[in-house]
Amino acid sequence: MANLDTLDVIKTLQNIHENDKAFHILKDFERVIDNLGLYVFDNWENGELVQGPIIKRHWVKCSFMWPRKKMPDPAGGKILADYDCKVGYEKSFIIKARQIRKPSDIRPGTKKGKLDKLPVWLVHIAIPKSLMLDIYSGDKNAYSSEEIDPSASPTVAPAPPAADTAPPVEEPVV
Repeated sequence: MANLDTLDVIKTLQNIHENDKAFHILKDFERVIDNLGLYVFDNWENGELVQGPIIKRHWVKCSFMWPRKKMPDPAGGKILADYDCKVGYEKSFIIKARQIRKPSDIRPGTKKGKLDKLPVWLVHIAIPKSLMLDIYSGDKNAYSSEEIDPSASPTVAPAPPAADTAPPVEEPVV
């Protein structure tokens, strides 16, 4: 992944808020990380989502970001690897607008802050769908690779007959 832009992160978060399916998959992704005990390791709880969830045939992938000085403990990545997850670490940069405190912080010709290139760690995690389904039985339908049409109305199955009603009486044939 090349240098990140703050707008890319905002678009990812906006997609999650607009797409219920992505939100549920992200919750299941986090549930796996929580149940495997990654938050015990240093700095794992401070990661910020920058990309994902990306749903492939057998994998769900997400990328998280940490400041360069606060790299997550690699022992947490080893725990994920023990459960057949793929973990990759990458040094990168994120471009953020500087907070304006003095006139020299303003970009010439605009009223916006100058852009700073901040060093970050990116951790790419791919979790097998089978592991996500095993831990607290995730929603199997959410992991299909086909898209769901949000405008389609759900079908409602007819209600089963109540248990306290008598069975229908057959009429005698003459």
